[in-house]
Amino acid sequence: MADSYLVVIEGKPQGPFTFKQLEKMNIRSGTFVKTPGMDDYKEAHEVAELRVFLGLSKIAVQPQYFATLDIRFLAVAIDYVLILALHAFLVTTIIVFLDERQQKIIIALLGLALALLTKIFYSTLMESSIRQATYGKSLLGLKVTDELGGRLSVNKALVRNMAKLVSKLTVGIGYLSGFFDKKQQCLHDKIAGTMVIKDRLL
Repeated sequence: MADSYLVVIEGKPQGPFTFKQLEKMNIRSGTFVKTPGMDDYKEAHEVAELRVFLGLSKIAVQPQYFATLDIRFLAVAIDYVLILALHAFLVTTIIVFLDERQQKIIIALLGLALALLTKIFYSTLMESSIRQATYGKSLLGLKVTDELGGRLSVNKALVRNMAKLVSKLTVGIGYLSGFFDKKQQCLHDKIAGTMVIKDRLL
């Protein structure tokens, strides 16, 4: 818990103030505050300890910054590299103990097919976690949210990732539709009611 806060009052940062001093001030949910450990100012309702201490209500804020498709495709590429590297290691380990060439080919093809299933379950679990993103998305500062900016349930994340099959079956049109959407929502995002957002611009 922070022991001091800078507070924006009439457009100017003032302080630092202690918790006891904050209690006597007219701190509202939308008041901007910052501790020495924060990279940027946040609204008071975004800071859990202030919500509890000052009895503030958390405000549902619509996301403002949506991830463009080029960044999203790069994140997907990173995730596939990680998954395929893992499967390649496992398949190679198994093939070493096989003698027949036909068996080796079957295991290699099976490993490729399983990689696609792994991607679905990996994305589902990661996007519904506290991280709200796969490693690829997290690396690029992206998060997957519902249409109010909230965290996905496991079921909602699963629907989103299964719906990607629909986007693929449309020969990529389901993905490209995001170019023409102001929130950059692809077909599977619209089906699941999800969005991919990026970190606040500084």
